[in-house]
Amino acid sequence: MVTPQQNAIIRAILLGDTLFTHLHNHTEYSLLDGLSNIKSMIQQAKSFGMESLAITDHGGLYGAIEFYTECINEGIKPIIGLETYVALSDRNTKTNAEKSPYHLVLLAKNMQGYHNLLKLSSIAHLEGFYYKPRIDKELLEEHCEGLIGLTACPNGEVPRLIIEGRIDEAKESALYYKDLFSGDFYLELQYH
Repeated sequence: MVTPQQNAIIRAILLGDTLFTHLHNHTEYSLLDGLSNIKSMIQQAKSFGMESLAITDHGGLYGAIEFYTECINEGIKPIIGLETYVALSDRNTKTNAEKSPYHLVLLAKNMQGYHNLLKLSSIAHLEGFYYKPRIDKELLEEHCEGLIGLTACPNGEVPRLIIEGRIDEAKESALYYKDLFSGDFYLELQYH
């Protein structure tokens, strides 16, 4: 059976389209959630003929330098990102509800974006840590330049609102992020 990813690659090769790029990937640096070894993941991407690949580990950028170096060595364009945790209210609130913050994938599209990822990750650990390193919308608004946003997994704000049947709020949330990222906000579709 051909996986959706393999199907996308085959279609791209046959039709001459731009190759598919994985933009949401966890490595062994996504503690308790990642499985992929960076070197193996990049080798697999290279074997599929991929030209670029992203890293979006949970809550931190621990593997970013290793990922970047390995990608460059293999001739693959590295895309540095992170799946951050966004507090439901603000990063200083520590209630039971805040034990399950929203997820949000952020990708750096330039050096300013990379610097903002570093700032957000650091502040999340130093100021927002409550079970997980969290940011809030206030921080995101201050450090959104150079970033691309993705809705993330079912624990993202937009997907969670949809799952809960709160469609109008999901639309409002998606429009907020679209505006925040100057149009560079995308809905993720995940094959489960």
